[in-house]
Amino acid sequence: MKIVVVGAAGLIGTKAVERLRKKGHIVVPASRSSGVNTVTGEGLAAALKGAEVVLDVSNSPSFEDEAVMEFFKASTRNLLEAEATAGVKHHISLGVVGTADLQDSGYFRAKLVQENLIKSGKTPYTIVRATQFFEFIGGIAQAGAVGDTVHLSTAYMQPIAADDVADVVAATCLEAPINGIVEIAGPERIRQNEIVEKYLRASGDARPVEGSKDALYFGVRLNDQSLLPGPGGKISPTSFGEWLKLAAVAKH
Repeated sequence: MKIVVVGAAGLIGTKAVERLRKKGHIVVPASRSSGVNTVTGEGLAAALKGAEVVLDVSNSPSFEDEAVMEFFKASTRNLLEAEATAGVKHHISLGVVGTADLQDSGYFRAKLVQENLIKSGKTPYTIVRATQFFEFIGGIAQAGAVGDTVHLSTAYMQPIAADDVADVVAATCLEAPINGIVEIAGPERIRQNEIVEKYLRASGDARPVEGSKDALYFGVRLNDQSLLPGPGGKISPTSFGEWLKLAAVAKH
């Protein structure tokens, strides 16, 4: 089967391409470096010719409100139009758990627009919403840093390993579209300030972490359900402790 992976050079895309190729599928990495630009449409028709599945794990190069909205609108519209022409049978998109409830953020407003475009398109689809990646915890710490202290929300999170996300999206490529949303999360529910503090200590970073229910998460005030999967969400196997050990091994 021919599968086109958009965003193949990114964290999840690289892993998904590897998994699909190991299963013997023809995988076409679609990125600017390979001559495919989903925002302008350049190279899309050639890349999608004969493809049965498109996996979109791309992300905006800019998180500025207007830029991220334009990226997801243009990229998704161009992809769906090219898929309809090529006769693609399944469009898979990687989304974020909590998107609909985080609309104070320009990024999540754009992700919701992306999801709605997919739902109204002609190509059968599956949207896989994942919780925050363990690999993103350092970025959360950086976003909450004020001087020598990290200020973060005390809301619950249920983060997931990128390897587990790649396993799910790669497997979804080989399944029938559900024309709906699947949510995936890690096995442990933990408060944001607590997991970031554990991450910093494991990284040798002694900065104090202060938790507050009023601390903003990229401009959004969270509650204890904002970043958690709903009922029926799929739970991945890798715990935070296991991921930390694997990450430490990978550094050496």
